[in-house]
Amino acid sequence: MPESQNTEFKSSWHDDYLKWICGFANAIGGMIYIGKDDNGKIVGLSDSAKLMEDLPNKIRNAMGIVCDIQLHEEGEKKYIAIKLNPYSVPVSLRGRFYYRSGSTKMELTGVELNEFLIKKAGKTWDDMIEEDATIKDIDEKSIATFIEDSSDKGRLPETKGLSTFQFLEKLKLTDGKKLKRAAIIMFGKDPMRFYPNIQVKIGRFGVDAADLRFHEIIEGNLVHMYHEVQSQLNHKFLIRPITFEGFQRLEHDLIPLPPFERCF
Repeated sequence: MPESQNTEFKSSWHDDYLKWICGFANAIGGMIYIGKDDNGKIVGLSDSAKLMEDLPNKIRNAMGIVCDIQLHEEGEKKYIAIKLNPYSVPVSLRGRFYYRSGSTKMELTGVELNEFLIKKAGKTWDDMIEEDATIKDIDEKSIATFIEDSSDKGRLPETKGLSTFQFLEKLKLTDGKKLKRAAIIMFGKDPMRFYPNIQVKIGRFGVDAADLRFHEIIEGNLVHMYHEVQSQLNHKFLIRPITFEGFQRLEHDLIPLPPFERCF
């Protein structure tokens, strides 16, 4: 049996393997076998009794977690199986976070660590507060456009007489007095100031993927991009079918603009 997402083999114990235990606890759990080679063949342990006594304390003291540790014996060779359950809260080893991906152990840092902690907290990226944003960063014209696009569907809460902040509260885009990231993405005056990758790229290709004839980059909040992308596709990138009613020439969009509320 080869190593996998939830299986790891170690011929002997080293305290550095606490990183693997941390990685399993932060991922989907798994089994670590001490006393087996990389192919899963039993090589045996000479210090199995001491490990059975030491390992539970090492793991608990280093990470604050408890796992199932069992001693197995085949013939005259002994090995230890450590079963890790996945944890719903982040598990750290001396302030560092590890994660099991495929058959490797990786240390989480930077953006990866931030996303991991957000997920473990039961939230999504867009539901987090944007500390640097204020109501001045919200484009009221985009809100008006959103309301106009959605009003005929009757799915928006009552918005008459609401301030900009109260409207965002109705859409659950605030947390206390703070704006969530989703508010900036939906209605921000300049979302790129906060998140540089809020954009849509459109390209027209020739004979293959390397033959890029021309392209456009659409930037702005989602309300703006929703309209601008459709406009660019219909007026620059796609051939528009033409019909005639008497002497009147009519051009038809290939991509009709759907009701706004279907997209958000």
